[in-house]
Amino acid sequence: MVLAVVLRARAAARPVTRSFTSRAVDGFVGALGNTPLIRLEKVSKATGCNILAKSELQNPGGSVKDRAALGVVLDAEQRGVLKPGGTVVEGTAGNTGIGLAHVCRARGYRCVIFMPNTQSQEKIDLLRMLGAEVHPVPAVAYEHPQNYNHQAKAFAAGLENAVWTDQFDNTANADAHYRTTGPEIWAQTGGALDAFVCATGTGGTLAGVGRALKERSGGRTQVWLADPPGSVLHSYVTSGGKLKERSGGSITEGIGQGRITNNLGTFVEQLDGALNIPDEKTIAMMYDLLDSEGLYVGASTALNVVAAVELAQHLGPGKTVATILCDGAYRYQSRLFSKAWLQSKGLRDAIPEHLQKYAVLD
Repeated sequence: MVLAVVLRARAAARPVTRSFTSRAVDGFVGALGNTPLIRLEKVSKATGCNILAKSELQNPGGSVKDRAALGVVLDAEQRGVLKPGGTVVEGTAGNTGIGLAHVCRARGYRCVIFMPNTQSQEKIDLLRMLGAEVHPVPAVAYEHPQNYNHQAKAFAAGLENAVWTDQFDNTANADAHYRTTGPEIWAQTGGALDAFVCATGTGGTLAGVGRALKERSGGRTQVWLADPPGSVLHSYVTSGGKLKERSGGSITEGIGQGRITNNLGTFVEQLDGALNIPDEKTIAMMYDLLDSEGLYVGASTALNVVAAVELAQHLGPGKTVATILCDGAYRYQSRLFSKAWLQSKGLRDAIPEHLQKYAVLD
C-alpha cells in the first residue's frame, strides 16, 4: 500500500498536467517509449491493490507495436540486410504494420504489409494512408502455405534489398521490450512491483518485459500470461507444456496464438501462470474503462486489465500489478461500438445496462 499512498500524495501535490524532463527528440523514432504508467483508480480501489497500466497507446504511432517495429528495422539495418531505399515486408494483424509504416516513412523505406482479411477496415485504411502497400489475404492457420506470414516471406524473397521482418520469430522484437519497456516499468514503480501480466500474439512484449523484470527483481516479480478464447497458450502454460489443437476464436485482434513463437520461447518456461479471459469480461471492461477512467481503449487492452484485476485478487490486497494499454479503440470502433456487431457476436448483453449508452453505432 506504500506505493498507493505515495502516488496519491504526488497527485494531490501537483497540477493535473504532465511535466517533461527530456529535451526535444529526433523525429518519430526519437519519440518512441517513455510512456506514462497510469494507476487505474476504480479497479485499484475495488481490489485493494495498485493496478498500473503502461500507456503504450501514447507512442507516436499509437500502440505498443511501435517498439517492436523499430526494433526489427534497426536489427535488419545493423545486420546489413536492409540498405537505404529498401523494402520492409511483414505479415501482421495490424498494429505492427502500422508501426512499421511509420518507421519506414521516417527512415525512407517502402513498406509492404500482408494481413488477414478479417481485420478491421480502420486498420487497413490507416495503413494505406500511411503509404503502405496492403495485401489483405484469406485468414488461414499458420500451418497453411497461404498464411499471411508465409506470403510476406515469399514476397520479400523475390525482391532486391528487401527484408521480411518476421515479427513472430525474430527475437529483435522481444529484445526491444527487454531494453526499453521492461526497464521503464521497473523505474516507474521504483522496483515495487509484485506482478506483471499481459496478452501475447508474437510474444515480444510479454517475453521482453518479463525477462527485464525477472532480472531486476531477482525473480521476485511474478509474470503471467493473459489469453483470449481460441488460443492455446493458457492451456500450454497450465498443462505443463502440452500444445493442444487450436479451436474457437475471440473478438480480440492481434493476440492469442496456436504455437510457441521464438519470441515467446525465450521466456515461456519462466512464466508464473496464465489466465483465460472470456470475451464477455473483455467487452464489459472496455466499456467500463471508458466510463470510469476516461480511457478509450481496444479489446486487447481491456483483456489485459481484466487479467490484472484477476491476478491482483489472486495475490491479495496491497500488491502492485502492472499491465499494458496496447492501443486505443479508434482502430476498432466500427465494430466494438456497433449495436449490430455486438449483437451478432452475442456480446450486447455483456455490457452493463448503465454502459449501453456508449454503443452509439447501429
